[in-house]
Amino acid sequence: MVPSFVSFRTLAVFCIYVVLAFFSLIMSFMLRFDFNFSSIDKFDVMDVFWVFLPIKIFLLAVFGQFKGLLTFFHIPDLLRIFWAMICSSLALYAVNTAVFDGLLVPRGVILTDFVLSTIFYSFFRLSMRMYRERFMRDTLHVVRKKRVAIIGAGDVGTSLASDLLSRRNMGLLPVVFLDEDKSKIGKQILGIEVVDLNRNFATLVNSYKIDRAIIAISNFSKVRIAEITSSFSKIGVETGIVPSYYDLASGFAKVSNFREVAIEDILGREQVPLDSHAIDEMVKNKVVMVTGAGGSIGSELCRQIAIKSPSLLIMVDHCEVQLFQIEQKIIRGEYGINIKPLVGSVSDERRMDRIISTYKPQIIFHAAAHKHVPMMESQPGEALKNNTYGTWNIAEIASTHGVEKFLLISTDKAINPTNVMGATKRLAEKAIQAMQNRKGNSTQFVAVRFGNVLGSSGSVIPTFKRQIEEGGPVTVTHPEVTRYFMTIPEAVGLVLQCGAQAVGGEIFVLDMGDPVKVIDLARHMIRLSGFEPDTDIKIKIIGLRPGEKLYEELQHKNEELVKTSHPRIFGFISKPPSYSEMKRVVEQIKLNADNLCINDLKRFIFENVPEYKAQFYD
Repeated sequence: MVPSFVSFRTLAVFCIYVVLAFFSLIMSFMLRFDFNFSSIDKFDVMDVFWVFLPIKIFLLAVFGQFKGLLTFFHIPDLLRIFWAMICSSLALYAVNTAVFDGLLVPRGVILTDFVLSTIFYSFFRLSMRMYRERFMRDTLHVVRKKRVAIIGAGDVGTSLASDLLSRRNMGLLPVVFLDEDKSKIGKQILGIEVVDLNRNFATLVNSYKIDRAIIAISNFSKVRIAEITSSFSKIGVETGIVPSYYDLASGFAKVSNFREVAIEDILGREQVPLDSHAIDEMVKNKVVMVTGAGGSIGSELCRQIAIKSPSLLIMVDHCEVQLFQIEQKIIRGEYGINIKPLVGSVSDERRMDRIISTYKPQIIFHAAAHKHVPMMESQPGEALKNNTYGTWNIAEIASTHGVEKFLLISTDKAINPTNVMGATKRLAEKAIQAMQNRKGNSTQFVAVRFGNVLGSSGSVIPTFKRQIEEGGPVTVTHPEVTRYFMTIPEAVGLVLQCGAQAVGGEIFVLDMGDPVKVIDLARHMIRLSGFEPDTDIKIKIIGLRPGEKLYEELQHKNEELVKTSHPRIFGFISKPPSYSEMKRVVEQIKLNADNLCINDLKRFIFENVPEYKAQFYD
């Protein structure tokens, strides 16, 4: 009868360890005396065994060998077995010397037993892991394994291969590494051959029967990624890519969480190092508030801020569905911080005052805004209320309560605007510049402008994806339309950098690289989907929409561009409006936003943003 406090699993493991201990001791005697049984008979092996056994079992238990899952065996488990056997052998040597005057067993037997015991126990655990990986999962998940080529035989690629080999239920079997490093070509890693990446892809696919390729090199240029993806796509091979080093290091993703190659991987720029120490100092142990927290930029702000260990992260959004989604995303990330999701509109003065007075944020990132250009053209009153008045409202409350920093997320469309969205964001910039000069103000107000964000909810990418899935056509407004594009993580990282180096009153603009033709973006996305533009998927020109212009600009004519300490951040110097002047504008917005017609509201905007090129309705 097994005692209730001893599980059958523990009893089974105990019996196996006893058998292995006995077998190890017998083999140690045989090896020590060269299988001369007459010499072995001089010793009472069973007496030796009953001395050895309790010491070994006790130390195996001390080092956790009865608690760990047998089928999970890694380097730390091997080390625990090693140290258990080291301590066991030392204890046996001490007992043999002190108690039995060295007559119980020769020292060579103790040394040989140490080596054999370590091998036997390790092999037992390793065999259990192999059983789990090769048989248990395969019987539960009977799938045809896709043969995978891993592009990159470095640390990331090797980790990916190891993960795929150990997780057979994923249905992916690495069969070849592709690399450009001549020192690795022709060698094997984990039993997988390393082949020259510059060989003909069609030949490689036929030779190794490749179903899928996964890019696992972090320093590949965007052009090279596009070339590889396009080449594999043409021969019908799916292409994926592992997460960035940033996501791997932050714990946001694992190496096996590879995904399809996205347009961000091709059009995004190389990562520029940020002053992480300055950003950490700005955010760590601070109460931070993000408005528009459920949006594309707001949610990424919340994620990157959460990594920096604020004492409290306040997430504000008027849409409870988006707010719930970012709340769950932060919870799943297990960042170990306090979060407070709050529903509210930045235009609601009482609600914002209650939030700021209750939670006392030290830093506010203001990302809440109406951003859809054509939609705001027909509803300028809503754009004025949310983009301009909402910014003024929360900025004034922040100034009143002595918030340390207030950072406005602006847009390159605020520069010489041709649409309501850009013009109302320009008024928002003026609002925080005026607030900087408010009497008694101690808050540092700063604005950051950047261009279109790849993958955001309001970008063209979701539209292009849907159109490609439907078989086309992909619609482009004009063949010469160009835009500046950034990835969401890059834009948010630079926003945090701006906040860290701000002293108050600045308008920062992010270096957005070279402009990209939207029609080229459409062609890239069609190729990523495995089709050929204008052959499989047609591109249709539909004409500019209300408020759109062919290209975006970088600065107003009255602004002076200055460099900052960061190579991708520039500052603009211009004469700010007075607090009283902007207060008058805001009062008029409150009075007339819901009363005036569309054209009258556009005239009002033009009066206060002279560079605004309004498009009036007939």
